Amino acid sequence: MTNENEFEVAIIGAGTMGMAAGAYLAQQNVKTVLIDRFDPPHHSGSHHGTTRMIRHAYGEGRQYVTLVKRAQQLWEELEKQSDHRIFEKTGVLGLGPSTSTFLEETRKSAEKYDLPLEVLSAQQIKDKWPGISIPDDYIGCFETDSGLIYSENAIQAYRGIALEHGAQLITDTAVQQIDITDKKHIKIVMPNQVISAQKAIVTAGAWAAKLLPDLKLPIQPYRKVVGWFEAPETLYHAANFPSFYIEDNEKMFYGFPDLNGEGLKLGRTDGGQKIDPDQHTQNFGAYEEDEQELRDLLQTYMPKADGLLKQSSTCLLTHSPDHDFIIDHHPENENVVIACGFSGHGFKFGSVMGEVLSQLAVDGESEYDLSLFALKRFGL
Repeated sequence: MTNENEFEVAIIGAGTMGMAAGAYLAQQNVKTVLIDRFDPPHHSGSHHGTTRMIRHAYGEGRQYVTLVKRAQQLWEELEKQSDHRIFEKTGVLGLGPSTSTFLEETRKSAEKYDLPLEVLSAQQIKDKWPGISIPDDYIGCFETDSGLIYSENAIQAYRGIALEHGAQLITDTAVQQIDITDKKHIKIVMPNQVISAQKAIVTAGAWAAKLLPDLKLPIQPYRKVVGWFEAPETLYHAANFPSFYIEDNEKMFYGFPDLNGEGLKLGRTDGGQKIDPDQHTQNFGAYEEDEQELRDLLQTYMPKADGLLKQSSTCLLTHSPDHDFIIDHHPENENVVIACGFSGHGFKFGSVMGEVLSQLAVDGESEYDLSLFALKRFGL
């Protein structure tokens, strides 16, 4: 028997990926502990702000489609398993120039995997959604079966499942060191406690590189902003307006319809300010462009949604150099699994990442092809 400070798996970072992994492991009766520097769901990482998009026809690369289709299935299962609303089928509309490589890959991934996708002209888009104004050379890719995930609900649901099945959760506690020198007994050092685990999963988001300093993970955290704008419900409510993304002069914006009178939500996936995650605060407006960049986008493409800023938020986004995920075993200790660098398009995969990471921890391998995400592409 192990004592109370010894676990089969320790998860460092109980946000999107970590909490899901904890739920899958606990349901397999794996003795699991989750540790987070905050109390998830919270407003200090990458998962807050109510909603995240899920797209199936994938502009970042068709190699993601198998994973995102499985993620969709698991999100729907989570909704049935919990008391939380998880998925909203708003559809997803992608807008951009007819020459957009992102939209071209979106179309090709839909063709390869036989996904429902409508390709619409600028006029068809304006006729269907009068709240949109786009140039004549723009097109739209509309996925009818996609939509949004209620992100904080999802983490709350996985948290409930993990705890119900016996996982331990240590909150408001920063891990100071992960000692991986003993390959069978990984030590996790915290201010008032040291625990030991046979396996460890590091899903610490923007803090991953700090927790594994010797590995020199090539990830960069960014400060990102999002705003909710007052907009006419007749044009922008979820009943008649989709989740969306817009390619604008090589910038990529995303947004969500008005769901509960909160307003139209808008953010940007690229750009932002490089940041030390320990310095992150809720300081929307600290930079003039925080609001102005969002308003510029609205004034160009959705002028009738350029209303009062009703809410605002900042969050952390962590890029890898090629914007593909990092999911792999630690090169010096195969019992340590790393998942980070989700580069602004990771949340939708949270459910399947829970499954993937639990497989890597328990079995040492996953049923899914993870070769795209290996550390060796960076020479590590």
